[in-house]
Amino acid sequence: MSDTVSRTDDGGVATVTLLRPGLDRALRRDLLAAVRELAADESVRAVLLTGSGRAFCVGQDLAEHVESLRGNAATSLSVVEDEYNPLILALAALRVPVVVGINGACAGAGLGIALSGDLRVAAAGSKFTTAFTGVGLSSDSALAARLVHSVGGSRAAQLLLTPDPFSAETAEQWGLVHRVVPAEQVLPEAQALAARLATGPTAAYRALKTVLATAATDSLEETLALEARLQTQLGRTADHLEAVEAFLAKRAPRFTGR
Repeated sequence: MSDTVSRTDDGGVATVTLLRPGLDRALRRDLLAAVRELAADESVRAVLLTGSGRAFCVGQDLAEHVESLRGNAATSLSVVEDEYNPLILALAALRVPVVVGINGACAGAGLGIALSGDLRVAAAGSKFTTAFTGVGLSSDSALAARLVHSVGGSRAAQLLLTPDPFSAETAEQWGLVHRVVPAEQVLPEAQALAARLATGPTAAYRALKTVLATAATDSLEETLALEARLQTQLGRTADHLEAVEAFLAKRAPRFTGR
């Protein structure tokens, strides 16, 4: 718990809340620490990442950034490699499902963070923008790669070159968001989704995340080999045996994550 990031745990779901809209130095540091703690916590079976107030995350805190540029531009610009890259890599490395509850505005690196999750629930009417070229920058936080994979190269180029705001409803049409609900329902909907995943076959989710991470770049032969190896491992899990026995007994499976 800090004044930038909070964490609560309930039934295998770890909820991480951003308490500030802008990614200042303290928030970047505390969020990275929180994600690394999640990765090391075996009791966590799903993660919910959300914001507070009227914004999910609007990207870099520009006031802090300008102050840093005026002081030492070289140090200021090293923040992408030193802080943003480790954060995005840590989020991508989480081995449990990550649900993102987008409670409001989502921009720049904030959009990159949101797209690092597996499933996204957004508030109706909330606005999204890539933002970067509007301040004379390209992109960071793997935003360009995430957009290309999600919406294709043509639309990704449009969104990055002309960073006009777009709505949650449009994001849902493009597949960037999986569900749009009224603002007051974002947290309950995201919590319910995370809770469902936390009671599911954790090892199978972990394997699927491994396949999805490389599916767009691996050859067919590589994908088939990876799937075969992972299925062999999953076939030995208690959850697989439980699911098969539950199916034969015509009852709901009780997954334990093992």
